[in-house]
Amino acid sequence: MFRLRTASSAALLCGAAVVGALAVAAPASAHVTVSPSEATPGDYTRVAFRVPTESDTASTTKVEVFLPDANPVASVSTMPVPGWTVAVERKKPTSPVAGEGGQPAEVVSKITWTASPAAAIKPGEFQEFPVSLGPLPKTEQLVFKALQTYSDGAVVRWIEEPVEGGEEPEHPAPVLKLAASGTAGATVDAGSADGSDGSGSADGSGPALPLAVAGLVAGLVGAALGALALTRSRRSA
Repeated sequence: MFRLRTASSAALLCGAAVVGALAVAAPASAHVTVSPSEATPGDYTRVAFRVPTESDTASTTKVEVFLPDANPVASVSTMPVPGWTVAVERKKPTSPVAGEGGQPAEVVSKITWTASPAAAIKPGEFQEFPVSLGPLPKTEQLVFKALQTYSDGAVVRWIEEPVEGGEEPEHPAPVLKLAASGTAGATVDAGSADGSDGSGSADGSGPALPLAVAGLVAGLVGAALGALALTRSRRSA
């Protein structure tokens, strides 16, 4: 009887280990982000706005990204996304623009991507929207406020700016940190054609995935040992 209880307890503990490992793999939140998250002032860079669908019942049909007024970028271009149309809005700059050739007459102020019915981002999925920017201004960061529209009419406003040393806002805006050369991540051609951001996983799981896999393997081995012990105890009985 003691052996039977021990085997059952081992099986339960192994099952809990597997559940815990899977919990580590799940992202803590699914916000609209920009990848890579760091670049170098003065450089040209390729970034991608990563948009996940958090709703369980509706799909993402439109994404609007606003470029910062205080730090306009001289050159902005978009990459085609299958099934999505893009509209670029321009306006006269209200602040000096970094770069050569003098002040441009207009700068991009807003980019809107709209999905065809078949291309909408379904629940549990995400889409990336690549953009080329440059030259990047000499400032600490660029904050890109974004609006995410769902098929049921709901609009999520990712516009809250982060506060240094404070808690993460409920709906944070995507932020591109601008660090001195040699301290920032890759800039030109950052990210790959398959949507990965260099973290080792295209779905953004990063270092958590190897830990989860290791935990899962350990849980399965433990479960097998528990089952073996249970079989032996039954034979002894």
